[in-house]
Amino acid sequence: MFGTSTALPGLAPDLVVHDTSRWTPTAALAGPEVEKLLEISQRRWQAQPHVAAALAWKAYTYWLALPVVLGWAAARRVPLLTGAHSLMHFDDPRPLVTLGMHPDVTVAVLPSDPLALRGLPNVRVVPDEAALLTELRRSLLDEHLTPMLDAIQSRVRLGARPLLGSLASGVAYAVLRSADVTAGSSVEKIGALLGVLGVADLIELVPGRTGELDVQRKTCCLAFTLPTPKVCVGCCIKQS
Repeated sequence: MFGTSTALPGLAPDLVVHDTSRWTPTAALAGPEVEKLLEISQRRWQAQPHVAAALAWKAYTYWLALPVVLGWAAARRVPLLTGAHSLMHFDDPRPLVTLGMHPDVTVAVLPSDPLALRGLPNVRVVPDEAALLTELRRSLLDEHLTPMLDAIQSRVRLGARPLLGSLASGVAYAVLRSADVTAGSSVEKIGALLGVLGVADLIELVPGRTGELDVQRKTCCLAFTLPTPKVCVGCCIKQS
């Protein structure tokens, strides 16, 4: 979907993990396991705890949302990545965390999808587009990211708005970078996704340097506070 067959470093090579022996359900990030994620992030970026948490969340939400967003945008097939049906490990030093899907993951589809006629136990048929987006929000945000966000906020002082801004940015970038989503449909697709997730007010789509659409954030991921400061392309600091 990105016009390449190269494995993406933050995702399992085939997305679905068939040998789960060295993987942990991501539901653990709603509890004590989130401390491991934050510790690895703090060492990686030599950052203050709240900055490490913001950057860990940014990386995690991008890779988690990627197959969900692209499945919906390109095929109207939504893998329901609740904490019980997504897996993680920290063994690869390139990304902060590697994510994959449990073999029993459920995929939500529309009645017109050929999968809807096959009677597969892990296919959930929903009545229409609105219901499909509702399933996307429920599984990705309500049952997965919101409990994780609560766990992070119980450990570091960090507002929800900057974190949700990273989610909004990651969702928008996933659509814009996809080879299977045409430029003309990107604005509509991004609007639908951000609207159902309740984060549409946290980014804007603006013309890039060569005329393509780019993402302008309204909140900051705090990367500018690192020992070697980084200002992202769409950082709101540039507008202040």
